[in-house]
Amino acid sequence: MKTAVIAGAGPAGLTAAFELLARSDVRPVVFEADKQVGGISKTIVYGGNRMDLGGHRFFSKSDWVMNWWQALLPVATDGAADRNLLRYQGQEREFAAPVNGARVTDDNVMLVRSRLSRIFYRRKFFDYPLKLSLDTLRNLGPGYTAAIGASYLAARLAPRSPETTLEDFLYNRFGDRLYRTFFKDYTEKVWGVACSEISAEWGAQRIKGLSITKAVKHALAAPFRKPADTRQKGTETSLIERFLYPKFGPGQMWEEAARRVTAKNGEVHLRHRIVGVHGNARRVEAVDVRDETTGEVRRQGCDYLISTLPISEITAMLKPEDMRVTQVARSLPYRDFMTAGLLVKRMKPTRADGLPGVPQDNWIYIQEPDVKLGRLQIFNNWSPYLVADPSTVWLGLEYFCREGDELWSMPDAAFLDFAAKELAKIGLIDRADVLDGTVVRVPKAYPAYFGEYRDIERVRSFLDEWQNLYPVGRNGMHRYNNQDHSMLAAKAAVDCMVAGDTNKSALWAVNAEDEYHETRK
Repeated sequence: MKTAVIAGAGPAGLTAAFELLARSDVRPVVFEADKQVGGISKTIVYGGNRMDLGGHRFFSKSDWVMNWWQALLPVATDGAADRNLLRYQGQEREFAAPVNGARVTDDNVMLVRSRLSRIFYRRKFFDYPLKLSLDTLRNLGPGYTAAIGASYLAARLAPRSPETTLEDFLYNRFGDRLYRTFFKDYTEKVWGVACSEISAEWGAQRIKGLSITKAVKHALAAPFRKPADTRQKGTETSLIERFLYPKFGPGQMWEEAARRVTAKNGEVHLRHRIVGVHGNARRVEAVDVRDETTGEVRRQGCDYLISTLPISEITAMLKPEDMRVTQVARSLPYRDFMTAGLLVKRMKPTRADGLPGVPQDNWIYIQEPDVKLGRLQIFNNWSPYLVADPSTVWLGLEYFCREGDELWSMPDAAFLDFAAKELAKIGLIDRADVLDGTVVRVPKAYPAYFGEYRDIERVRSFLDEWQNLYPVGRNGMHRYNNQDHSMLAAKAAVDCMVAGDTNKSALWAVNAEDEYHETRK
């Protein structure tokens, strides 16, 4: 029996393992350096509360991905939103029929959740995406709104060409005034560099076809959409209104995937890190694996290697003769990430419907320039089952930083105090209402599109020379993928392995610049 070593037990790695067991006689052996599966899609548990790192909507325009998820965790059917879903299910074929009549009272299920995200700017809430509503006009003022419209018209009449930077990309789709108001400061807070230094490819992969025109069309069509139109296949990803979500957070999906992999005689080894690769004639033959608990290193033979390791790491292990390949791979930029989980008694603003209590947002983009806070998650609204005590509010304060910088190096207690004071400064909580907190650091969370990234094709070409090596996942491809893109890349890798095809172009075509892979079936 052939063996595939899989580096990493995130969405890409576990999808590959699952698919190999379902479609081939290749035995997957998964090595994960962390103490739990899921990668950046794992669920952190603290004090009975569950934290979703980054916010993971289970939504895709790929039917294969949607069906894959539901085969592992069926959709619960006895909530109000789910009754609407069932009412149209026979006609719309939105989700697969629930397995064994799954109910919300069951644990291994997904919930249908409504999406609400807003922008917090000038101490006011703005709809995201922006809507031409009375609230928007009131918050901006009619003069500023007119200036935004004129700026957008000017950009449409004379777009920047060639479109090489993210600034060009955003200017062409939103106009200079709107770009500078709602995109520039936040994006530069996220990436730590000017938009003029970031490749337009980032916008092409993350924003795709979204523009003012698309947003307006979406708003005008809202009264005519059926309430259960949850699949939303004709909707831009940034505009979706409903999504699926595992009852206990995203990690639940990948814990179930790992359980099924091991039940089918695959292997998943936690706290094991791949530290070396051995090969001959551009074929991987074995890997060195270190047990992070004991420090012992052993060699594992393999017929295939599916890697979600950062490109810098796998390239160094393969020892390219071309020093420029080594230099580019070693210098590829990343943005690191920290979350302060804060448990609070209450929040200060009212809900979107005007009633007192917790805002209904899943997350809020913090555009305020006087704080470093980038985004605020309200975990109660992702799933009520993420919160141990429903009378409290469980928040995730997201910060974008660089490993080793001032934020990253703060002691946990100091960082929690800093985060709580920032949230109080912009008026969303009272500092005295903070009950507890925890800090999570995620290195290499966001592959970045500037600096040496301009020569990444040189590194990709080198990796493709290795016939039985398949780079997949966000870090494995140095591509800012969603989890469904990582799954589709893993599927493409297994397709190649099953067909005996060494051409890796199908992997790199997932979420490519010229076509958003989510729009395919």
